[in-house]
Amino acid sequence: MPTEINSNPAAIEFDSVSYTYPGAERSALERISLRVEPGERLGVLGPNGGGKSTLLKIALGMLTGYRGAVTVDGEPPLTARRRGRIACVLQKCEAELRFPLSVRQVVQLAATQRLSPWKRSNGAARDDVDRALELVGVTDLANRPIGAISGGQLQRVLIARAIATSPAILALDEPTVGIDIEGQARFAKLLDAIHKELNLTIIIVSHDVRAIAAGCDRVACLARTLHFHDAPQGLTPQVLAEVFQHDVAGAFGEVHVEAHTAEDCPGGHVHAHEGGQSS
Repeated sequence: MPTEINSNPAAIEFDSVSYTYPGAERSALERISLRVEPGERLGVLGPNGGGKSTLLKIALGMLTGYRGAVTVDGEPPLTARRRGRIACVLQKCEAELRFPLSVRQVVQLAATQRLSPWKRSNGAARDDVDRALELVGVTDLANRPIGAISGGQLQRVLIARAIATSPAILALDEPTVGIDIEGQARFAKLLDAIHKELNLTIIIVSHDVRAIAAGCDRVACLARTLHFHDAPQGLTPQVLAEVFQHDVAGAFGEVHVEAHTAEDCPGGHVHAHEGGQSS
């Protein structure tokens, strides 16, 4: 039976992509083929140093010189980013908090970034800012200095800044670092609301299993190569042990995990203990 070919354009497509940083002896990515469908919520899960950020930087057009092919919304990554088709919320930068800007001004700068320098913010851009602030629930903070809000509020503002540009794709790099379990649950609900309202393609890059499993349709497990790409329900202990090896504990945050590779334990198993109790 012939293989069915998906003729619809992908939101992002990596075709046999490999990348080696200058001077490095080992590649950061090796022959990655991955298709992200429009409107999909994809989690990219893997250990620190496994290539997640490298993959994201390539999709954003921040890294070139890779082997293979990449398209974002049917275009080269840098072209798509410059056209505002993909937006990213990177890990928080403390420098942003030192600017004497209000929450609204931070979001407005993003919404007007493609307007001519001499052209004032138009009505459509102001509407985009208002909608973004409302959608993430920070309208009441609009006039507060960006440096005077909490970490959780800042995260929402950074998401508002990203979606104010009206992208088709939203990427988030380690969005739940430093957030407790309750905060992660609220964050998952926020992303779900944004996804339903704007029909965005959402990509979450994280080493945290909870952050990935809570609100993603599919998961790509990455540790230089692609070890798994399917629904979160397929994340078996064997898969996690293969991807994280002895670094699995970092993926579960405060949950203690002991993992063995397939060579160490043919059956593959993961023991998790929370609060000192076995589960």
